[in-house]
Amino acid sequence: MPYITLQDLTRRFGESEILALSDDGAGAVDQEEIDRAIEDAGGEIDGYVAGGGYVVPLDPVPKIVASYACDIARYRLYDDAATEQVTKRYEDAIRFLRMVAKGEVLLGIGTEDGGETAGSVQFQTGTRVMPGGGF
Repeated sequence: MPYITLQDLTRRFGESEILALSDDGAGAVDQEEIDRAIEDAGGEIDGYVAGGGYVVPLDPVPKIVASYACDIARYRLYDDAATEQVTKRYEDAIRFLRMVAKGEVLLGIGTEDGGETAGSVQFQTGTRVMPGGGF
């Protein structure tokens, strides 16, 4: 299940930009090229979030993940000609995904072990701080 569609990319970046990045030579969007960029973005996202304990593909897809999926797919469509802004947005997406993988950012959906990743408290038992438990 892809995280985004051609419609998401067009809504976010405009029809003219998406057409310019994926023109099939006849003035139409090359759907195969779009699909490849979307799949690549999804694979990249899955690689990071699976490391954070999430079941992939994510379902439901958090809005922030869909937003970053658009940035990653756009970067892939630019190939070697990415502008500074496009590259920065891609790097921001990867930075976010790395934080998810490390557990520094929670997506608010369940993880592999069925636990919640936001809004719940977890306690860990450990050793006593003071020997004998007294003051």
